[in-house]
Amino acid sequence: MHDSSREERRKRVAQEAAELLYSQQEKEYRQSKLRAAKNLSVNILPSNAEIADELDRIAEEKEGKSRKKRLVQMRREALQIMMVLEDFSPVLVGSVWRGTIHHSSDIDISTLARNPKKVVQSLEKHGYGITETREKTVVKKGEKRKSFHVQVMLPSYSQAEIVVRNPDDIIPQARCEIYGDKITGLTTQKLNRLMKQDPHRKFVPT
Repeated sequence: MHDSSREERRKRVAQEAAELLYSQQEKEYRQSKLRAAKNLSVNILPSNAEIADELDRIAEEKEGKSRKKRLVQMRREALQIMMVLEDFSPVLVGSVWRGTIHHSSDIDISTLARNPKKVVQSLEKHGYGITETREKTVVKKGEKRKSFHVQVMLPSYSQAEIVVRNPDDIIPQARCEIYGDKITGLTTQKLNRLMKQDPHRKFVPT
């Protein structure tokens, strides 16, 4: 009985955290679960994967068929961008790769270039509107890792973020902070094949 009650409370926290993320009251998983637990006056924190499952369910319930159409559209837009950036080894990551988008999701593409300006120039040459560029430094396991971020507004009003990393700073395949699996993503070739065979496919651990 006690275990059942604990699981119910854990699920309620995951649901509350997912609602906070969906409504954009919170942007980070950690903050959403801490706030949810406080709101519900419980001392139980679900995993990020549990929250992601609830967020996926909420998006499916609220957005229905339009969500599937938008996923296909965003994957198509991602493919177009990646074809433009093919010289920079683009990989589609994030919720558009996973197939778990919701109303505020954007397109996330990882690229490699020693000179980030060349990525920006390639995008501008093909008519993409750059809304912001910025350098970002994060510290992981005591090491500083730099990246260059390019925000692009698309004709559909979706947004894309292209992250540029120096190929000399390549790190071992990272693990996803939400699901815990390896972030493999989709190359241009794999995404092109997916669009022809199964454009709605999800890539989440079962």
